[in-house]
Amino acid sequence: MEYVIYFIITIGILVFVHEFGHFAAAKICKMRVDVFALGMGKRLFGWNKLTGFVWGNLPKDFDGQGHTDYRVALLPLGGYVKIAGMVDESFDTKFAEEEPKPYEFRAKPTYQKLFVITAGVMMNLVLTVAIFWGINFYQGRQIIKTTKIGTVQDTSLAAKVGFKTHDKVIAVGSKKVKNWQDMNLAFVEDIGKDIKVEIERKGKDTSLSLPSSLISKKVIKSGSFLPISYTKPLIEEVMKDSPAETAGIKAGDIFLKINNIPIENSAQLIKIISSSKNKDLSILTLRGKDTVAITANPGISGKIGVAIRDIYTGPVEKAEYGFWGSLNQSVKNIGRYTMLTFSMVGNIINGDVEFSSAFGGPVKIAKYAAQSADAGIITFLFFLAMLSLSLAIINILPFPALDGGHFVIILIEGIMGRELPVKAKIAIQNFGFVILLLLMVFIIYSDIISL
Repeated sequence: MEYVIYFIITIGILVFVHEFGHFAAAKICKMRVDVFALGMGKRLFGWNKLTGFVWGNLPKDFDGQGHTDYRVALLPLGGYVKIAGMVDESFDTKFAEEEPKPYEFRAKPTYQKLFVITAGVMMNLVLTVAIFWGINFYQGRQIIKTTKIGTVQDTSLAAKVGFKTHDKVIAVGSKKVKNWQDMNLAFVEDIGKDIKVEIERKGKDTSLSLPSSLISKKVIKSGSFLPISYTKPLIEEVMKDSPAETAGIKAGDIFLKINNIPIENSAQLIKIISSSKNKDLSILTLRGKDTVAITANPGISGKIGVAIRDIYTGPVEKAEYGFWGSLNQSVKNIGRYTMLTFSMVGNIINGDVEFSSAFGGPVKIAKYAAQSADAGIITFLFFLAMLSLSLAIINILPFPALDGGHFVIILIEGIMGRELPVKAKIAIQNFGFVILLLLMVFIIYSDIISL
């Protein structure tokens, strides 16, 4: 239920912003807007000036007389704005039997049609810029000032391609990297290619060659296949009546040492505890700013009863931006993420990245929306901004039934100086709609089997 609620909230915001762009542009150009709908399919409820608030469908012969019916529809998978005199998702073509009226879409000049059809994408970009601008201004950017690799497990992908514990990454491909975020981004940008990585190992420079066949899927799914250095295990939860609770360990504690052995990660911690059945363990934890010495015995189970995760405790630098600097940084963010998106699409077409690894549908959106909301408002807003940018990019693609497809048709009509036959537009719209529907079914199926 939490997933459903956050999915509706997320999609509701994105669809409203997108469709409001079309709506506002149509009103500016003095076009009649018959319907503003959040959701698709059957009308659940809505309001207009003639009937007021009404549950369910309006009469089939209802004439709004130029007033917009603002409605919520059954399926929360999109929305639409029905503009008089335009072939759109409603497939209403009755207007074609009559002469164009001054308030209809088809009666307006080409530049106004193009403005209306691109306004949804422009509003999604505005939302993305606004969110990035706010995040950059109020929070800045936390930069992890290291490219030093943590403990590399023998069976890990990092070990397979040649990395060793405490290697320091100097360059990925042609890009010099000075922090962890830049390193990860460089790997993602080069997905689908064989990558040369320059590293420093025990004071000496060397290089590794990473074949694209090994890293592409892993990088997409995890964000990075390399363990970061300077980590410690954080205790997220202490089980009731467990050895940890008896010993006085508390949630929020950070493991520093066990039996005077410095602890670097959860795997090391678990290995030591599980091999110390029925033995007292001398544990040193960090609680706030204080160090606390604790003795715990894992008993015959080899467990002390805590839920843990690794956190980064190394050098961090906060980059702060002023009011206009935040805007400039937001535009750079959008440019970089847009290039990454098109690069990812290219890698999918080339077969270097699995479609299901790079894209998600309603199930994944619901899952990630809930997880990002649980992580805090900033994380949720960032997720919302990335979705808004993705929606803008997808919608502007020159494919039938998308805004980009309408844009191409309008442009062709403008060059020809006349409209294409309505039957041809309907055929194009139907073709695009069927393909998009099949794609949506495939994406939902991929979402479900990947859970």
